[in-house]
Amino acid sequence: MITLNPEIIALLMLGGVFVLVLTGFPIAFVIGSVSFLVGMAVFGANTTFHILFTRFYDLSLNYPYLAVPLFTFMGVILQQSGITNELYENLYDALGRLKGGLAIVTIVFGTILAACLGVIAASVTILTLMALGPMLNRGYDRGIASGSIVAAGTLGILIPPSIMLIVYAPQAGLSIGQMFMGAIFPGLLLSSMYILYVVIRCMINPKLGPAIPAEQMTPITPAKILKLLKSMLPPVLLIAAVLGTIFSGIAPPTEAAAVGCTASILLAIAYRKFSFKMLKTASLETMKVSAFVVLIAALSYAFVGIFMNAGAGDVVAELILSVPGGKWASFAVVMLIVFALGMFIEWIGIVFIVVPIFSIIFAKLGFDPLWAGMMVVINLQMAFMTPPMAMSIFVLKGTAPKEYNLEMGDIIRGVLPFVAIVGFVLVLLVIFPGIITWLPEKMIVNVR
Repeated sequence: MITLNPEIIALLMLGGVFVLVLTGFPIAFVIGSVSFLVGMAVFGANTTFHILFTRFYDLSLNYPYLAVPLFTFMGVILQQSGITNELYENLYDALGRLKGGLAIVTIVFGTILAACLGVIAASVTILTLMALGPMLNRGYDRGIASGSIVAAGTLGILIPPSIMLIVYAPQAGLSIGQMFMGAIFPGLLLSSMYILYVVIRCMINPKLGPAIPAEQMTPITPAKILKLLKSMLPPVLLIAAVLGTIFSGIAPPTEAAAVGCTASILLAIAYRKFSFKMLKTASLETMKVSAFVVLIAALSYAFVGIFMNAGAGDVVAELILSVPGGKWASFAVVMLIVFALGMFIEWIGIVFIVVPIFSIIFAKLGFDPLWAGMMVVINLQMAFMTPPMAMSIFVLKGTAPKEYNLEMGDIIRGVLPFVAIVGFVLVLLVIFPGIITWLPEKMIVNVR
C-alpha cells in the first residue's frame, strides 16, 4: 500500500478518467480500471475487493433501476411500430406553410417523441430520417435543419420518461417521480425557446426556412384537423398511461414503466403494427441498453466508493465551497464543471461520478436538492450537442442519407445557437425556480 494525500488521490482518479477517456477506451473500462488500481495502491486487496463487491451488490438490489429496461423496451416498441409517423405527416401539412414551418414541426414532433421514447439515439434517428430530407429539399439552411433535429432529439434525455432522470434520482437520494414532474415544464420551456428561435431567424431571413409554395398548399379543413387529432391519440395515451399514474399517485415510476410497456404493445396491436420480429428487436435492444447502463453504473458506483473512502470527495467539496463570491459562485463552478465534463465524458459516467459529490455540496450551500438536480440534468443537455463527445451530432451525421452531403461543420454551426438557448434557460430557472419545483409540489407522493 502507498500513503497518498487525499488531494493526490483526487487528482489521480479524476485526471486518470479524463485522460483515458480521450484515448477512446469505453468509459466503463476506464472508470473500473482507475478505481481498481487506485484502490489496490491505497487500501490493498482486501479493502478494495470489499468496497467493490459491496457496492456492486447494493446496486444490483436498487429497485428503481428496473425502470431502465422497462422504459427502454417501451420506447423501442413505439419506434419500431412507426405509429407516430402519421403524426409527423399531419403536423407537416398543418405547419409547413409557415416560414421555418418544417423546423417548427420537427421540434414539436421531437418534443412529443421525447415524452414517448426517453432515448436520445432513437429520437434523433427518427427525426433525421423523417425531417432532414423534406427540409433540405425545400431549400432550408443546413444549419437550421440539422440544429433543430439535434436540439429536438436531445429533449428525449430531459422530458420524462427519461433514462437520465431514472439514473440520477437514486444517486442524489431523490424521488424519480418528482424528478419526472420537475422536468416537464423546463422541457417544454426549452422546446418553446427552440421554436421561438427558429421563428425569429426565419422572419429576419426567410431564405433560411422557406414556406411551402402557395400552389402546393391545401386548405385546412375540419377533416384535416380531425385527422391530426386522431394521429395524436397514441402518444397522448402513452403519456397519460405513464405520467398520469405517477402524478396521481396510483403507482411509482417503476410500475408506471410496466404500464407504459403494456400500453405500447397494445397500441402496436391496435394499429396492426405488432409482430414477433418487432418484439425480438425490442427485446435485444433493451438488453443492450440495460447492460450498458448497469455495467457503467456498477463500475462508477465502485469508483465513487474508492473516491469517497480515500477522502477525495471532501477535497473536491472543500475546493468548490471555498470559491470567493458565496454560494452562487460555488454553484456556477459546479455548472461549469458539469458543462466541461459533458464535452469529453458520456453523461452516465458524469452522473454516477459527480452526483454523489455535488449532492453534498448542494446540501451545504442550502439549495433545494430537486431544483439543483434538475439544473445539472438540464446542463447535460449541452453535453449531447458540444463536441468532441456530442452523441446527438454523431447520430445525425451517421443517419443522414449520403446524397445530402451533410458536413460536420454544418451541424455544429446549426447546433451552437441551441446550446446558447440551453444556457439562457438555465439563467431563467435560477431567476424563477418555481418552473422546476411547482409541479412536484402538487403531485401526490407515492413512496416506494
